[in-house]
Amino acid sequence: MPELPDVTIYVERLAALTVGRPLEGLRIASPFVLRTVTPAAKEFVGATVVSVARLGKRIVIGVGGEAGMIDQDRFIVIHLMIAGRLRWKKRGEKVPGKIGLAAFDFPDGTLLFTEASPKKRASIHLVAGRAALADFDRGGLDVLGASSVAFATRLRMERHTIKRALTDPTLFDGIGNAYSDEILHAARLSPFRMTTAITDAEIHALHRACIVTLTAWTQRFRAEVGAGFPDKVTAFRPEMAVHGKFGTPCPVCGTAVQRIVYAANEANYCPTCQTEGRLLADRSLSRLLKEDWPRTLEELEERRRTAGKE
Repeated sequence: MPELPDVTIYVERLAALTVGRPLEGLRIASPFVLRTVTPAAKEFVGATVVSVARLGKRIVIGVGGEAGMIDQDRFIVIHLMIAGRLRWKKRGEKVPGKIGLAAFDFPDGTLLFTEASPKKRASIHLVAGRAALADFDRGGLDVLGASSVAFATRLRMERHTIKRALTDPTLFDGIGNAYSDEILHAARLSPFRMTTAITDAEIHALHRACIVTLTAWTQRFRAEVGAGFPDKVTAFRPEMAVHGKFGTPCPVCGTAVQRIVYAANEANYCPTCQTEGRLLADRSLSRLLKEDWPRTLEELEERRRTAGKE
């Protein structure tokens, strides 16, 4: 799922390409993507884009009347979910048959909304009024603008693992599976450390890691995209330290990166940097193997060597 750095660059480039320009056409290609009935899509056609903003992991396009004069607050709320992507193409570009969801036509180009998944989770909501827009705000804290005290208070609000807390949109804003892995590696913290057990010094390190990691990736994407458009948004980047790097050497210590798969997510971590050499086990494997679960990398390697001799 596109997270804060990705969505930020989407917003910046969309603003540069569309603010002050009229939405000349709104083509809905998939009956699943539009989740609202009123206001109707035709009410947005001809309106001028006056703002593009990020709301958590959502992209919000605000439109007004002619010549940018706001006659009422109306918003197009786009949620990309896991497989949704935006692409800037030439004016009038055809919506792709299999993955196309919608197209937004502007004088200088067309914004295509696609989803490379049959699950159809991506969505568009058309809303009128700021009260209606506020319903999409999950209430997560913006870690980039938060004080250390506010960050600590929010982290300790509920008893969760640190990874779950970071990825909970009601607690923190815009962080998902990929960047939580990178943040926790930078902070040298286990993804399954409980928020009730974390120390003040560890919270400070975690907050700092959030700011440094998210800012660095945003700047990287901004430099890569330049005056273009982010056409290659992915949660798996070769420059990442641990996310999607199972089995490869940690860039800090060289230890093989490990992972735990649970539900529809996974946690990637370095045992040496983050868990004092211990291997973490997910619940299903722990129940299955019980005392047989290897506790350290040395035990895991010994079992692999033994299995290879059998």
